[in-house]
Amino acid sequence: MTLSFIHRYEPPARPGLPTLLLLHGTGGDENDLLPLGRNLMPDAGMLSPRGKILEQGMPRFFRRLAEGVFDVEDLKRRTAELADFIAEAADHYGFDARRVVAVGFSNGANIAASLLLSRPGVLAAAVLFRAMVPFVPDAPPPPSGASVLLSNGSADPFVPAAEIERLASLLRAAGADVTVEMQPAGHHLTQRDVTRARDWLASLKLAEGIRA
Repeated sequence: MTLSFIHRYEPPARPGLPTLLLLHGTGGDENDLLPLGRNLMPDAGMLSPRGKILEQGMPRFFRRLAEGVFDVEDLKRRTAELADFIAEAADHYGFDARRVVAVGFSNGANIAASLLLSRPGVLAAAVLFRAMVPFVPDAPPPPSGASVLLSNGSADPFVPAAEIERLASLLRAAGADVTVEMQPAGHHLTQRDVTRARDWLASLKLAEGIRA
């Protein structure tokens, strides 16, 4: 079976652990977030796809028209494609598709947010680093019950605080349990981001088989 994304997969250390869906930022690839995933939940499975869109040679998960201006039709199409890939990969590798946890940075966080808003049930939980509002749904989707951590920088030049609160409100309206963490940082990740995300994931008790 040929899967629809170039990707890396690493199985969990033992059965019953969740799978981290690692979604890189602009210019990353399928190797980019593997060290972060191992830091956050070292025994989990890792599924790390490469975005198919190229922007000046840099991989992304969907097109944008300008900085912070997304091609919404392309975003929705690519979101559906990613959701299908997760299901295909679960069948191919034998992991539980009901216990997939997204870890996304920037562009990767934005497509993970799009999954939460448009394909409820695909993600059990998500850690979104430096996310923006991907699009505004015409109507709230069916409640997903997902747990979501938004970790953004208070000095991020690309994502103002009002944007983060707007995203949190949209996700809550979609039935997500949202935690917002503001870090003293810009758009780059810091050790505080990683530490808080690791602690948050541990609090979900995903390794004990309890779905977020």
